Amino acid sequence: MTEIRFYHLQRSTLEEVLPTMLSRSLQRGQRAVVMVRSEERLDALNSWLWTYDTRSFLPHGTKADGHAEEQPVWLTCADECPNNAEVLFLTDGAESAALDRFALVAELFDGRDNAVVAAARSRWKVYLDAGHALTYWQQDEDGRWQEKGRSGA
Repeated sequence: MTEIRFYHLQRSTLEEVLPTMLSRSLQRGQRAVVMVRSEERLDALNSWLWTYDTRSFLPHGTKADGHAEEQPVWLTCADECPNNAEVLFLTDGAESAALDRFALVAELFDGRDNAVVAAARSRWKVYLDAGHALTYWQQDEDGRWQEKGRSGA
């Protein structure tokens, strides 16, 4: 079964944590898909990843760039894996019906929004009932990730 990690963003925004998480995936030799819920969010995130740090480069692409099979990181609104990724990042409440095609799924959610937290709790139960191994990570006072819970396979 797929390992699913929930990342409860409390001190940082998605834009602040995602580049580091993607870079770590690439350093481990893993390809990634980042799934968002809207074209507007996709465009904003794509622009952000090109400009967030003038001293580094995070290779990524979207359907507008094409050549999905060559992209180590693929940004999308669709439930797809055209770059043969091992890791799926679900953001903004995006959901995939094909979690089993990934070794790892990272759910990143805004802990400052009660509706978003409630939706993440609901997805936790669905994933647990499906037999996935789950971990829950929360940011500490310094913004570092601390494991706070574990369930499943």
